[in-house]
Amino acid sequence: MITHGKNIKIFTGTSHPELAKDIANILGLSVGSAKVSTFSDGEISVDINETVRGTDVFVVQSTNNPVNSNLMELLIMIDAFKRASAGRITAVVPYYGYARQDRKAKARDPITAKLVADILTAAGADRVLTMDLHAAQIQGYFNIPLDHLLGAPILAKYFIQKGFADREDIVVVSPDLGSVTRARKFADKLHAPIAIIDKRRPKANVSEIMNVIGDIKDKTVILIDDMIDTAGTITNGANALVKLGAKEVYACCTHAVLSGPAIDRIKESAIKELIMLNTINLPQDKMLDKFKILSVAPVFAEAIKRIYEDISVSKLFED
Repeated sequence: MITHGKNIKIFTGTSHPELAKDIANILGLSVGSAKVSTFSDGEISVDINETVRGTDVFVVQSTNNPVNSNLMELLIMIDAFKRASAGRITAVVPYYGYARQDRKAKARDPITAKLVADILTAAGADRVLTMDLHAAQIQGYFNIPLDHLLGAPILAKYFIQKGFADREDIVVVSPDLGSVTRARKFADKLHAPIAIIDKRRPKANVSEIMNVIGDIKDKTVILIDDMIDTAGTITNGANALVKLGAKEVYACCTHAVLSGPAIDRIKESAIKELIMLNTINLPQDKMLDKFKILSVAPVFAEAIKRIYEDISVSKLFED
């Protein structure tokens, strides 16, 4: 593995060019010239219109919907840079698709998160930079360096600036048992207690609220999760909390997947404000008045700068 390139260039696929441009602007760069197009039969074509020989290349591409097209774009771009003799290729994947398929939940299940890791490596990626993997163990699926940034500090800073820190009426709520660690770390930043929603999921994308562990009566609660997909978990949780006596409900997440009925569910829910990071490009037609989008460009730009300069990245994802 080549560990460094002689200069730095930022490229982007079509999934989130705005984020790539913001990252490049912070670094004082322009986005590299590349064109991604599709043939009439659906095959993806990539044209790199400038030299990358010996260059430290960073390819910004989230693998959200359309997941397979965005992933294939990323793979083809990596292959193009590899064959053009790039010095080092870093896949910058703010949202890592297929992350929920991280283990065998039943017989004959694939572990697709591991498959995607293998494919990225085989395509020629020398390292990966991502944020808030759905399961932390996915870091171990890669045989190349992976830097795992955290979105919670950005979200916590927003609530601290709103004056939510050190207030006795604030409770941070985990929407399920799997998010307790994330909620506890987030609550520590606000110096707030936590509560837990105990639920069971009868089938995929369907959640049922069972019980709330902790005191939320007459409290302002903040629900935190790594992603919101169909929004069943977060909206059912918010509605249940209000019924059980919560004063008002805020929600926040890193990845706004927002598929299927998510927008309608959030619109009709008890959530007062939903704060999300822009790891996924949210179309304007999905925007609601209760949405607040925070940018991850500064933290990704700093991580890219540190990777290029061979400086420790660990400070950016310390808890």
